[in-house]
Amino acid sequence: MTPREGTSPAPSLGALLATIETLVTHESPSRDTDAVRESAELVARLGERMVGLPGEIIATGPSTNVRWILGEGPRRVLLLGHHDTVWPVGSLERIPFSVVGDTLRGPGCFDMKAGIAMMLHAVAALDSADGVSMLLTGDEETGSHQSRALIEAEARRHHAVLVLEAAADGGALKSARKGVSQYSLIVHGRASHAGLAPDDGVNATVELAHQVLAIAQLSNSDHGTTVTPTVIAGGTTGNTVPALARVQIDVRAWAALEQWRVDTALRSQSAVLEGAAVSLDGGVNRLPMEACSSEQLLARASRVARRLSLPPVKAVAVGGGSDGNITASAGTATLDGLGAVGGGAHADDEYVVVSELVPRTMLLSALIADILDAGTGDDDD
Repeated sequence: MTPREGTSPAPSLGALLATIETLVTHESPSRDTDAVRESAELVARLGERMVGLPGEIIATGPSTNVRWILGEGPRRVLLLGHHDTVWPVGSLERIPFSVVGDTLRGPGCFDMKAGIAMMLHAVAALDSADGVSMLLTGDEETGSHQSRALIEAEARRHHAVLVLEAAADGGALKSARKGVSQYSLIVHGRASHAGLAPDDGVNATVELAHQVLAIAQLSNSDHGTTVTPTVIAGGTTGNTVPALARVQIDVRAWAALEQWRVDTALRSQSAVLEGAAVSLDGGVNRLPMEACSSEQLLARASRVARRLSLPPVKAVAVGGGSDGNITASAGTATLDGLGAVGGGAHADDEYVVVSELVPRTMLLSALIADILDAGTGDDDD
């Protein structure tokens, strides 16, 4: 496969694989602040070698992020990703980095260390990166609570955001994402001896059962809204009426109105048992990334793919959230899922399809150049 005249040359597969190996073999679980800081420093050094500018290390609370601002011109394109993973230090001993045939494996390879490598190589291949910025955050897997303000500020400075999260099934880009809300509902009861004085207590676990059933009823299949009770905890000993219990709640919705409907309902929950009380922590984490946010960028990506004689671009809406939700909510056009093709995110069988790395990086590089050309009046659409 050869790029059309005037586009950047295809990146070297060997160089891409070497960069991915370097990233994967430096573990960076979100909650290990030392590991994330060391990962940020590594990414900053890699970027300096590839784009000629050291990455700026930006700490936001315990999270460590890396940013590059390339050139002096107006900010046109923000390339966005994260270098933290869900994998604890030591996972490499059980799941070592490997490339066998067309399959690359290793913890965090698909989500999303391969996407970081593609980002750096795509920018390095540009004739000019003036107007391009790159931001890699260190807390995406835990909700981007510390980096949110940084992401929003960068999004508002740019014309477009391209997110290097992994592709959907079959290599599809992600044109829309559900909004995500996360809560913890706490039930307060009264402890007593389960054998000697069970009626003197107020059983927080029984109250929690009532609450969980009511919470599950807040889902709305017609609108695609899911309200899922997940982790439950309660009680202290086997012979004590529980005084405290809690449940974590995961909410996903295609529309912000649905998120706020559920939020209002959860905050209106009241106790069923006399003497019990309930309280709620958490709230809306990411508003939906709606299809209108990606529409123009998706059309542009399709035209670029045709010019490069690449397979037609496909796109899907997905239930998972990303920092693309944040940039879209900030009002900036956003296209997600431009990273690696593969599967098994967060699972032991996580993998990347090796043969897709070069064409996907070519598409990304050409798409960046196309957006930059549009900013100078050279768009040939």
